[in-house]
Amino acid sequence: MKAVQLAEHGGPEVLRVVEVEEPHAGPGEIRIAVRAAGVNALDWKLRQGFMPGGDLPAGTGFDAAGVVDEVGEGVTGVAVGDAVFGAGRATYAEHAVLTAWAPKPDALSFEEAAGYPTPVETGRRILNEVGVQPGQTLLVSGAAGGVGTAVVQLAKARGITVIGTAGEGNQEHVRSLGATPTTYGDGFTDRVRELAPGGVDAALDIAGSGVVPQLIELTGDPAKVLSIADFTAPQHGAKVSSTSVDRPAALAEAAELVEKGSLRIPVARAFPLAEAGEAQAASQRGHVTGRFVVTVP
Repeated sequence: MKAVQLAEHGGPEVLRVVEVEEPHAGPGEIRIAVRAAGVNALDWKLRQGFMPGGDLPAGTGFDAAGVVDEVGEGVTGVAVGDAVFGAGRATYAEHAVLTAWAPKPDALSFEEAAGYPTPVETGRRILNEVGVQPGQTLLVSGAAGGVGTAVVQLAKARGITVIGTAGEGNQEHVRSLGATPTTYGDGFTDRVRELAPGGVDAALDIAGSGVVPQLIELTGDPAKVLSIADFTAPQHGAKVSSTSVDRPAALAEAAELVEKGSLRIPVARAFPLAEAGEAQAASQRGHVTGRFVVTVP
């Protein structure tokens, strides 16, 4: 089968479409014929060697949507031919093994569904970890990207008031999600205080743009600030979250919210498999509204 692999760490050019043996579903796993794979920051960080990623050559990608074509031992509730979305390994390929999945909502195309797994799991996890409650006010720094788009809508579904920061060109997108938008830069804390005269109860740093001290200033409590992108946050007393938890529950919640019309993560651009390197480069450049995905013919 065709799959994207890297034989060495480096820039987008190290990614190649090659012929490899098909993977097979082990116990508790399923295999899908991939229709689309989600592009995450973790993909290009592993490609560049910023994080431990195992032996090379290796496949790339964690999120995907497609049609089940193999069911592993002990798996129930899913059958060959079912359309699903979920997370697994080496998903930039014609076939991939998933370790967590949920039925693909009919309202989503395969391309859209492929962009959901990591953002919704991350969004759900960090909302739970920061402890923000219904009726409280949450500040999301970096509200326009995939994770930001997901966390804003998940928070709104829980009855949380959201203020979201984004670039000038993404203000309307943040507003369309149900959040009150504002911009980064000089005067950021003053703008937030004007928008939240009752104070900010918790803050999430999605973008990693060095704003953790300002978020602590706005919440008045480092324990109410959490980052997924700034690993210096603990130096200020804030938290960092990077470990996935309970993916199946997150996927099931996402599917339910999609069916209710309360969650939608747009596809910013779909790239063919042969342009996986450009897809990761676009992800690395940031300032995107929604998600990049790689499609498999």
